[in-house]
Amino acid sequence: MAAPHDGYGQGYPPAEQYAQQSPVQQGFAATTSPPPPAGQEHEGGKKKKRGYAAQAYDFGAGANSALGGQPQAGGAFQPPAPAFGGYTAQPEAQPGYGAPQYGAQAGAPVGTPGSGYPAATPYGGGVGYQAPEPGYPGPGAPAAGGVGGITQGMGQMNVGGQPPLPGAQPGQPQAGQAAARPAILNPLHPTDLLNQPFNVAELDFPPPPIILPPNSSVTPSPDANCPPKYVRSTLNAIPTTHSLLKKSKLPFALVIQPYTSLHDVDDPVPIVQDQVISRCRRCRSYINPYVTFLDHGHRWRCNMCNLTNDVPQAFDWDAAAQKSVDRWQRPELNHAVVEFVAPQEYMVRPPQPLVYLFLFDVSYASVSCGLLATSARTILDSLNRIPNADRRTRVGFMAVDSSLHYFAVPKDSEESGETQMLVVSDLDEPFLPIPQELLVPLSESRLSVEKFLQQLPTMFQNNTNNGSCMGSALRAGHKLISPLGGKITVITASLPNIGYGKLEMREDKKLLGTSKESSLLQTGNSFYKSFAVECSKNQVSIDMFLFSSQYQDVASLSNLPRYTGGQTYFYPGWNAGRSEDAIKFATEFSDYLSAEIGLEAVLRVRATTGLRMSTFYGNFFNRSSDLCAFPAFPRDQSYVVEVAIDESLTKNFVCMQTAVLHTTSNGERRIRVMTLALPTTTNLADVYASADQCAITTFFSHKAVERSLSSGLEPARDALQSKLVELLQTFKKELAGGNMGGGGLQFPANLRGLPVLFLGLIKNVGLRKSAQIPSDLRSAALCQLSTLPLPLLMQYIYPRLYSLHDMPDNAGVPDPETGLIVLPPPLNLSSERLVPYGLYLIDDGQTQFLWVGRDAVPQLLADVFDIADRTKLKVGKSTLPELDNDFNERIRAVLQKSKDYRSRSVGSIIVPHLYVIREDGDPSLKLWAQTLLVEDRADQGMSFQQWMGTLRDKVS
Repeated sequence: MAAPHDGYGQGYPPAEQYAQQSPVQQGFAATTSPPPPAGQEHEGGKKKKRGYAAQAYDFGAGANSALGGQPQAGGAFQPPAPAFGGYTAQPEAQPGYGAPQYGAQAGAPVGTPGSGYPAATPYGGGVGYQAPEPGYPGPGAPAAGGVGGITQGMGQMNVGGQPPLPGAQPGQPQAGQAAARPAILNPLHPTDLLNQPFNVAELDFPPPPIILPPNSSVTPSPDANCPPKYVRSTLNAIPTTHSLLKKSKLPFALVIQPYTSLHDVDDPVPIVQDQVISRCRRCRSYINPYVTFLDHGHRWRCNMCNLTNDVPQAFDWDAAAQKSVDRWQRPELNHAVVEFVAPQEYMVRPPQPLVYLFLFDVSYASVSCGLLATSARTILDSLNRIPNADRRTRVGFMAVDSSLHYFAVPKDSEESGETQMLVVSDLDEPFLPIPQELLVPLSESRLSVEKFLQQLPTMFQNNTNNGSCMGSALRAGHKLISPLGGKITVITASLPNIGYGKLEMREDKKLLGTSKESSLLQTGNSFYKSFAVECSKNQVSIDMFLFSSQYQDVASLSNLPRYTGGQTYFYPGWNAGRSEDAIKFATEFSDYLSAEIGLEAVLRVRATTGLRMSTFYGNFFNRSSDLCAFPAFPRDQSYVVEVAIDESLTKNFVCMQTAVLHTTSNGERRIRVMTLALPTTTNLADVYASADQCAITTFFSHKAVERSLSSGLEPARDALQSKLVELLQTFKKELAGGNMGGGGLQFPANLRGLPVLFLGLIKNVGLRKSAQIPSDLRSAALCQLSTLPLPLLMQYIYPRLYSLHDMPDNAGVPDPETGLIVLPPPLNLSSERLVPYGLYLIDDGQTQFLWVGRDAVPQLLADVFDIADRTKLKVGKSTLPELDNDFNERIRAVLQKSKDYRSRSVGSIIVPHLYVIREDGDPSLKLWAQTLLVEDRADQGMSFQQWMGTLRDKVS
């Protein structure tokens, strides 16, 4: 055993020793990892791989080593598929990644690999076209073979535009000459879904590049087109007619996430401070990089409706410095995403202050589980984090059991500074005992607020009242803050059982898993929907924090956030006695209080003539056909808008502009404008080659939630399956020549993830066929499916699985170039990937599972958990001990990085619980983790192999 420790930093035993009890199990592939990046091997490549595994590393022989090269159950590996899982080999050499692409200028900035989204490259000198990531062929790539490739090639023989004439405006087409269509859109690469299996790494590819004609934008700025983190389209090449869209069977929708972090400082956007806002007189679109200047720059033509408008005189003039400025430097002509500071005419009333009204449940259930004490303590500790830059933020407090308790908090300057509690027991018409003193400015009453929050838990510590008149309390709270507007934050552990909005114990285990189950997902009392609409009109938003250990009717209560732009946060079986529970809620609630929200917000999407926004999905109230109203605009949600093509599109590219008018947390009225330009095409192959599988899944996730609430879960699941079959049939008939010998299943490479994503959606706890899922849990999951930002939604539908015992040497340590922690390569969600001596992380963004194999060696357990014997391992909710060894540090770094939302350009307050699971331990915990293995057979759902077989049978 005295082998030399080449490369073992901590004096680990040699790799063989870890596997003393572990013969390779039949059916388990040898788990391997890609070789470390160049420059990480030691001299002569002798460095040992640290691994708690039986096998030597043998690149290309196991787990997910080759992209797109996984075997089917027990099958032999295919040769690794080139580049993007299943593209056929290209006859021509492609330029190296980072070399100038076809049509790009030499020396143009190209995206950095691994940065998430490629940087934009001026395409033909004009617009922000995105350089493809390493998996996507460049725009100059030859088209795919086969019938699809031929039709593609024929459709693309229209030639690109000429260079501009001397003296023309930068990037402008000449008078009377429209910019020509791009010569090449994304080439279509058919791939066989059955013989080139899907690899999870494909879900991280960026969407297909947006290829606009040369000189589309008015400046050559790389930021002229909207980055996908703000707006993603299901199609990055738009059919010119409704009939072509219908023929494709693909949806046309936008996934909109106006904010990508909880705080502006983490995601700054260019701000136009001078209040010169130029808008089209007819369609009210904001000036943007795709307008055209005419008449020596004195007028501009709208890119949405073609109307010619005057350029404001102050557009080229800096009033503060009293000098002229270069208009080509203005942010709104260089950036697709900008924020305007709005002048007086954008305000109906002076900007409202930030108002938080906290509604505490003080019944026995809430007090006994420690909820009241924990929430009061968290608010006390977070007072400095609540946005209050303009010192106008107000707070108010109410408590509720079978009566209403108001608290009049005095200002710090008052002599007799004691908080008064006023109890009102009339629940039918609750009156406000002293309306003026119940909402206090935080700055002027800071000490009194602190004192009150310290006393609050003791006021009710002996309360044995089990009543909850939450409906009446909500009406009273609405009455209190509706003159100003603001947020009502409800923290409750009880079912509202008296007064307005009274709810019954509806949960009936006999209905679970049957067609009658959908009745439990409907609201149990019409009060919640009608009251929410009333709140929306008065600029009152409601957030629900729900903690009951019994049935709480999430289905009814979640209507309040749904129509007021709020969110439902669900903590089943929560108890402050478990430190993991207390820390999770305190961390999330503190982040919730710190988030910068927009007030009195409205969102509208405008588009090129011929396009119309037809349906809107998300948490808000649809005030008119195209106006979405948000009393408070959250930072951690996304929205989906379906687009209809009403008349033929004659332009070679179209624009869609999302505008959010809101009051910032510090009282400034602003408009955030995001402009997305997309090329048009008359060719079905272009439409399929430019479809975005993640955006399409997000759209159908919203559709499925709507369907399950209106018709039931079974129709929602059936609709997803028949949609997928319809897309596969359409592709086979229209683009794959209709005949595929050998029983394959053809689909474009950029949509290869759709079958597994749809299967993940059908198996998600919100939609899964099961008699084991309580309706509260299901309703909470449906809330997630209809609000999560796209990157988190993808992980919620198809969780991440990482092998930790044999991580590559660079995993769990910072990347030398970016400084960010490197994650191990993700594995497909199948138990075939799990070896019995392994250690794995399964993470769906809401919960993390650390899976410890039944044959895990003692050295692994000692290094990670500081225990010698597997039976001593504490299973269930847990935290990982901080040990002084390299491997423990790396595993903690991976757990931390896996839940790092900022690196994925999303805002979120969720801190996932960590559950430790022993393969031979608690069967219910093990079963819970296994339901996340989407590609396995579980409960009443089929395996991925069976799913693909069903699809093949239905398509043929």
